[in-house]
Amino acid sequence: MSNWNWKQQREKRAFLALEDGSIFRGYSVGAPVDKLGETVFNTGMAGYQEILSDPSYAGQFINMTYTEMGSYGTSAWDMEARGTFCNGFLIHNLNDASNWRDDQGLSAFLVKNGIPALAGIDTRAITLKLRTQGALKGYLSVSGTVSEDEAVKRAKGWEGLVGQDYAAKVSTDKVYEWDPDDSHSGSWGTGGELPAKDLHVVAYDFGIKWNILRSLRRHGMKVTVVPAKTPAKDVLALNPDGVFLSNGPADPEAVTYAIEAGRELLGKKPIMGICLGHQLLGLACGAKTYKMKFGHHGCNHPVQDLETGRIEITSQNHNFAIDEKSTQGTDLIVTHMNLNDNTVAGIRHKTLPMFAVQYHPEAAPGPHDPFYLFQRFRDMILASKKA
Repeated sequence: MSNWNWKQQREKRAFLALEDGSIFRGYSVGAPVDKLGETVFNTGMAGYQEILSDPSYAGQFINMTYTEMGSYGTSAWDMEARGTFCNGFLIHNLNDASNWRDDQGLSAFLVKNGIPALAGIDTRAITLKLRTQGALKGYLSVSGTVSEDEAVKRAKGWEGLVGQDYAAKVSTDKVYEWDPDDSHSGSWGTGGELPAKDLHVVAYDFGIKWNILRSLRRHGMKVTVVPAKTPAKDVLALNPDGVFLSNGPADPEAVTYAIEAGRELLGKKPIMGICLGHQLLGLACGAKTYKMKFGHHGCNHPVQDLETGRIEITSQNHNFAIDEKSTQGTDLIVTHMNLNDNTVAGIRHKTLPMFAVQYHPEAAPGPHDPFYLFQRFRDMILASKKA
């Protein structure tokens, strides 16, 4: 049963205005602030806190296709970053929390983190619209101070995400060594005693998720995290055994400094990339990227490893992709394909120690099929050290 009665719903009436003039009316269950954002849909049935705390959603309204949200509350242990970065949250029904791990209900979490949210709307109708027309700019009005016509006008006039560098906005501003014991949520899922740190990896933070750092650490890697704009020479000065390029939000072609850093690091250190890192490495090798119609956001995307034939169920969150045709004539080999739409889901360099995937092997909660990729990175580093 929802913890929002009809009186509260009437008092908190709010709406989402899309750039095409559509209006979706509901009631506010989050922070009392209006925001602009790009509206995308996520097909996950669980994991809303991990989704809300994924920095890759910066600048976006997250529309959840599954109808019931909030039943297990939220927990500080389940955060995927130091905070939240999305611009808004759209759900059909808000449930009371019933979970011994719950620190605060979903609505309280949204308010605390400054995220405006609507409930009581037809999220599946929004999903169908986005699948037909593509991701749409929107204005989320919960303050009651903006008319519907004005909200549509503001949505149309917003700059959107194309050509925008959001990685610098969500990145850390300092260099630090990841240590699970330093973070309240860091020790989640370590699976007992951690192995010795016998390798050193520098991880670029373009919006990195904590479970990526946990996963690297669980494979015996000391991880030094650096800001998005760190030059390649500064990374090499740390003398790492390998370099990792993380996930992150918005347009990869706008993150020019990271493309240049990736280009300079190729051949000097073994490199692994995930999501935005995958796109940046593709660009560094001469490929091109494009904005997808509505992107991939969910935890049930089938991907085939073209070199082994193995199929993995993966978690994905991206709006841009590498153009497969543009890899022709480069030193890239396409290694993985998304079986839903045949988009590029993995690449590797023909001669240098570098590989990257478009999906999230660390996803929590999410499929565990691709977790082997962290071991592949470790093996690649060890092989490079012996060469």
